[in-house]
Amino acid sequence: MLLLGLETSCDETAAAIVEDGARVRSSVVASQHDLHAEYAGVVPEIASRAHVERITPVVRAALRDAGATLADLDAVAVGYRPGLIGSLVVGVAAAKALAWSLSVPLVGVDHVHAHLYAGWLHEGNGALFDADAMFPALGLVVSGGHTSIYSMESPVVLSRLGATIDDALGEAFDKAAAILGLPYPGGPALDALARTPGANEHAHDFPIARLDRDSLDFSFSGLKTALLYAVRGLPGPSGQATPPVLSERDRADLAASFQRAACAAVVLKLGRALAVLRERGPCRALLTGGGVTANTRLRAELTTFARREGIELRLPPARFCLDNAAMIAGLGHALLAAGTRHDLSLSAVPTTGC
Repeated sequence: MLLLGLETSCDETAAAIVEDGARVRSSVVASQHDLHAEYAGVVPEIASRAHVERITPVVRAALRDAGATLADLDAVAVGYRPGLIGSLVVGVAAAKALAWSLSVPLVGVDHVHAHLYAGWLHEGNGALFDADAMFPALGLVVSGGHTSIYSMESPVVLSRLGATIDDALGEAFDKAAAILGLPYPGGPALDALARTPGANEHAHDFPIARLDRDSLDFSFSGLKTALLYAVRGLPGPSGQATPPVLSERDRADLAASFQRAACAAVVLKLGRALAVLRERGPCRALLTGGGVTANTRLRAELTTFARREGIELRLPPARFCLDNAAMIAGLGHALLAAGTRHDLSLSAVPTTGC
């Protein structure tokens, strides 16, 4: 079964062809980094106009790369929530037009939920995963807009256990990069700086937010503020701060220390969440996704955590951590198999439902 997936939730115009919910026949992503770099962030109007220009060429490229035609498609899946409303509208309109013209099912997919499916995607031969062996599972999404933990009963049934109360982890990384004077997009630049040979991750004892003793929520605003003061100095009685003179080594130490504290917060809350799930019964796996799972420090921390706790880790390849349409098509296949489909009344929704 071949599904076309479309993803336009933010500033990536993406299309993919996925076979039987797992084998990625093609995955095409048109990035807009060059359009937003001078603003150091995504401008919604620019993003939505770029999607209009790029959606058709991207779909054609995905079909060409997959060696398929529109007539070969069995269904169309689209990310319809959450995201920038103008960007989402473009993808949803394109998906509805294609599904209607081809007389195939339309499936709306939650973008955040799809990130949790990304670990099952592969680009070679292989079979769908054994749900009985993987679930119940713990889910983690860490991205520019979301940092959430989930209890998952199956690929399509999940409930949220905790989420950020302020900045998402990816947003905190981007803001930290801006404080350190790094280029946009900031997250990868911060990761690279933190991996500078000789960088001391213990040079600064940045705070790890725990909130209440049993809380499964996240907070990264205090960590971000601590970095700001370390870079720009503490305000004095007059309200003025005297910034310290920072060498390149100092900046690398700050980046490494920031990443250590941020990742420690994630692992801390995962440990709490796993304990909650084990009170209810077994937890067999940790499913992860979102752009921040491409961060090298976090990938290492998650690998260590899963090994220590004796659970399987599904960590997507780096290219499927970032926004892509393959995860949309993959989850779309699972939803379709579970009986979910939508009609032409499907509308774009800026907030998540999971």
